[in-house]
Amino acid sequence: MLALVTGASSGIGRDIAREIAKRKYDVIIVARNEKALQELKEELEREYKVKVYIKIIDLTGRDNCIKLYNEVKAEFKDIDVLVNNAGLGTCGRFTDTSLEKEEQIINTNITALHILMKLFLKDMSKRNKGYIMNVASIAGFMPGPLMATYYASKAYVIRLTQAVQKELKFQKSNVKVSVLCPGPVKTNFQKVADVKFNSPETESSVVARKAVAKMFNGRKITFTSWYISLVRVFAKILPDSFMAFCCYFVQKRKI
Repeated sequence: MLALVTGASSGIGRDIAREIAKRKYDVIIVARNEKALQELKEELEREYKVKVYIKIIDLTGRDNCIKLYNEVKAEFKDIDVLVNNAGLGTCGRFTDTSLEKEEQIINTNITALHILMKLFLKDMSKRNKGYIMNVASIAGFMPGPLMATYYASKAYVIRLTQAVQKELKFQKSNVKVSVLCPGPVKTNFQKVADVKFNSPETESSVVARKAVAKMFNGRKITFTSWYISLVRVFAKILPDSFMAFCCYFVQKRKI
């Protein structure tokens, strides 16, 4: 059994790779940080006696995403689990934030996830088995002033996943596609996105443990705590304008 995890060099991705390795899956770990991947490879092989393969690749490039898929197909033929975890963010007024960085966010959070999900899902559908987990965020359920691009990108991930879930259901497919929607998590994301969370943060290991267990149990959407589930309920029943108003002041404290 073989799993592929993107964004595996730190945070949720790293801990998801650990959780999957605990279940005796061999793992392909993907990121740009070679040193971090090598350290994770040595740890997983030592602790769990599995095979770990490293792919050092920048998923902000469309061609690199297709290259990754082709390399995996050529080397391993098929995978059993895909975890689309790689993601970027930024914080600030839309008129002030870097266009280049926002393009990287869109390319990683949306385009790379879309390409890898589509290509690997086509293979899984032919075999009628497999698991895909897309990592989104509670942010995807509401407008996000001062983190507009990030929030919008996670909304795409959620809606894409939900739509494909329904397609698979009507096809009576055994492939399971899920979406993880965490709240604030203790990861390197804060540094990369130039934000500081003011609400309680969950340990990435706790998030990963719950996410992997729910994925293998067929859960369609996973929240990381009752508090985050409650936020989703509020986002469904309250007007978008009110949620945007609240989000603005929450994000303003992060800058």
